[in-house]
Amino acid sequence: MNNPLTHCPSTLQANFSTYSPAAIRALFNGARVSPYLDFEFVDYSAPEIATGRTKNISVSGVQEKFGAVIEDGRIRLSARSEQSTHILKPAPFDPSLPLRKQIPANEHVTMQIASQVYGISTAVCGMCFTPSGKPVYVTRRFDITPTGSKIALEDAAGLIWEDKTTNITSNSKYEGCYKLIANVIRENVSSPTVDLERFFELLVFNYIYANGDAHLKNFSLMQADGEVRLSPAYDLINTSLHISGDDFALDHGLSDTIERSDTYLRTSHPCRSDFELFAAEIGLNQRRIKRICDKFSSIPTQVLTLLNNSFLNDKMKRSYLRIITERTQRFIRRSE
Repeated sequence: MNNPLTHCPSTLQANFSTYSPAAIRALFNGARVSPYLDFEFVDYSAPEIATGRTKNISVSGVQEKFGAVIEDGRIRLSARSEQSTHILKPAPFDPSLPLRKQIPANEHVTMQIASQVYGISTAVCGMCFTPSGKPVYVTRRFDITPTGSKIALEDAAGLIWEDKTTNITSNSKYEGCYKLIANVIRENVSSPTVDLERFFELLVFNYIYANGDAHLKNFSLMQADGEVRLSPAYDLINTSLHISGDDFALDHGLSDTIERSDTYLRTSHPCRSDFELFAAEIGLNQRRIKRICDKFSSIPTQVLTLLNNSFLNDKMKRSYLRIITERTQRFIRRSE
């Protein structure tokens, strides 16, 4: 890598030339691991990626993922029959995706902001680098225990469509509204109130941080220690840096049963009132709704620090800040 590290490539803490102790514990279960890979990813362009696009453009949908394991202080690709403990995501190989080389850094800083600033439970993640310096996103699989056993995990698309006779297509994950996910959480998890609050906070975060690809497969329930819970958040990314799209990934937005605010109708963008109505509809009390929404009424200073320390280039950092500033202003408007 041409430029030596000055920040932890996981937590983005300053004055680290490798993973910090906190990152080592969380990301690698205490093992000291080099942030430098000893292999490259070979780019290829699959015809089905370039020509087989569905009506929805998905950043995560065109992003290749590779299973990996930790061995002798290095990250290596897992063998076909080997249980992976981590996932590597290099920049998408599809050259038609705008600013694709910035996607690993985009996902990384967005995940760190969610976790460090807002306390959202997320998949532990970091960055690593190929010998030529190409950035690669790395995340520890939360569905694999330290002993290697698999944790039961099912995404909302499977739970919602499991009783449907309609064939599930590549667009099915974009159908419906977020109330459907709330219903799945309420009907299946061990602590519905807790996980519905977590879900609502994640929805607000996705809106402010322009994650327009939060579809049904990006919300999962997991079974561990005898309980069913909403899984940690994953695939959080500011998609507006790469593609233009709607405020929500799902066709019918927050809910298909509540009336949109006047502000929403006038501007075509939801405001805080719309999220508050949705939160009340899924059963959250007003005090908790206010607490969650208040967290997003301004951009915390720590967001600026993480963004500045991130592996995005300077132009992308400015664009990222501009986008979330605009989204925050949209959110804090009240319905007339």
